[in-house]
Amino acid sequence: MRASRDGRERFAVASRLAGLPTGAKLFLILSAALLPLAIIAVVATLQTNRTADEEVRAQLRVAAAESARALGIELIGDMTALRVALNALDTDSGDAPSCARAQGVFAQQLAAGGRFMIVDRLGRVLCGSNLGEDLAIAAPAAAGPISTRIIPDRGLVMSMAGTSGTTTASAFFPTGMLASIGRPTGFTPPYAAALDHGGPALVLQDLAQRGPLDRRERVRASIGIGDLFLQMSVRNAPISSPLLIAMLLPIVMWIAAAGITWLVVDRLMVYPLRRLRANVSAYRPGETIDMDVIRSIPSQEIRELGEAFRTISRTVALHEADLAEGLIRQTKLTREVHHRVKNNLQVISSLINFHARGARSAEVVTAYASIQRRVDALAVVHRNHFAEMEENRGLSLRSVIGELASNIRATAPDESARMGIVLDVEPFLIGQDAAIAVAFIITEIVELAMLCMPDAQIRISARADDDAEGRAILRVSSPALIACDALQAAIDERYGRVLEGLSRQLRSQLHHEEMSGAFEISIAILGRD
Repeated sequence: MRASRDGRERFAVASRLAGLPTGAKLFLILSAALLPLAIIAVVATLQTNRTADEEVRAQLRVAAAESARALGIELIGDMTALRVALNALDTDSGDAPSCARAQGVFAQQLAAGGRFMIVDRLGRVLCGSNLGEDLAIAAPAAAGPISTRIIPDRGLVMSMAGTSGTTTASAFFPTGMLASIGRPTGFTPPYAAALDHGGPALVLQDLAQRGPLDRRERVRASIGIGDLFLQMSVRNAPISSPLLIAMLLPIVMWIAAAGITWLVVDRLMVYPLRRLRANVSAYRPGETIDMDVIRSIPSQEIRELGEAFRTISRTVALHEADLAEGLIRQTKLTREVHHRVKNNLQVISSLINFHARGARSAEVVTAYASIQRRVDALAVVHRNHFAEMEENRGLSLRSVIGELASNIRATAPDESARMGIVLDVEPFLIGQDAAIAVAFIITEIVELAMLCMPDAQIRISARADDDAEGRAILRVSSPALIACDALQAAIDERYGRVLEGLSRQLRSQLHHEEMSGAFEISIAILGRD
């Protein structure tokens, strides 16, 4: 089931592709063929740039680890020395040697702008100098943890409590000192560095933004004291014009190659073929394809194809001329044949009329009249067919029945002088074979009516069949056709077999309405006149 569905889907895709213009199919094929090469070139460029970024990231990681280690060593060492002095002064607030040792440790920091102080529970400074309200920081409630506070653009403040919790120590490290301590050795690229503890960051080294395409590589390393982290960043290889060109050039080349190839093929092959197709489509029998159009085609192979079409058109023109001459000869011959047949029918009718006038028996005269009526019926159909031969639309049923009725009245016996035929025929067109059968059926039924009632009044009608499209109902009605012994005997002995054979020729059933005296049959029509 799945294989069948997949096959139908593949067939649908193939059908849609086959329905595309040649130029579009060529463009899609070239695009599919060249796209992998463009993707490989772009991936290679990106991989080269990624390799350069990896090298920068590795150097930055080493530099950040070195800077974080240097800052950690400095801050941990200073705070350890400050804790020793804090614990000593917490035990003995007058321990001057411990304070002096702390000042010695902080001598370099003090020279760089740093400060420290140890205060008791009353806020009296036991060692160092007062940091001031702007550098104040809440000390931890117990000994051990170290509190940190970053003051943007100024520095870092750290504080801790003594063993008893009543004495606290605080130290301030200015930005310049921290930046000098955290500067990595041997790291030449410009970088940015900042201390971060989850709040505002302290920028140690700034790196200006170059624009919206400026890319940076960032690394974060723990200082090892409190919740301080060092964040460093350097610029990656910039997205410069050469890099953009290197990345976009394969795509541009892919589009250009497919587009140029499509344009060349469209102008040299597809467009000339469309022009040649238009000329071939506009070709009419007897014409010759214009050579100027063929000479203007740029492709030699298509010009040769145009020459072949032109040769064929000349051959067709010659054959058309021969066929036209043959058609003229055939038309003349057909007209001559029809003319001779018409004359022959007239001769036969005249001969029958001549012999009828010389007959001595009324029965013989009646027989000759019956034969003449049938010959006249055939002649009527032939004359109308010959008249319609040029247009070949079909025979006018109204004209055929009208002329047939005139001939029947002309050949009626003397006792039928008062016989009348009323026509109610719509303007239908019928074929020659159907017209012959209709003419004979009408002749047989009218003769049957004259046999039973010589002065009978006959009505012949033809109307559209409401139950079947393309058919009409032919109806011949007369009081002479009401069921009686004489009518039934004539049908059984002579007219029945003839009428049955004619109805089979019309591929329909002839119905006799015995009570109303009418014969009715459905006939095929070609249209309306």
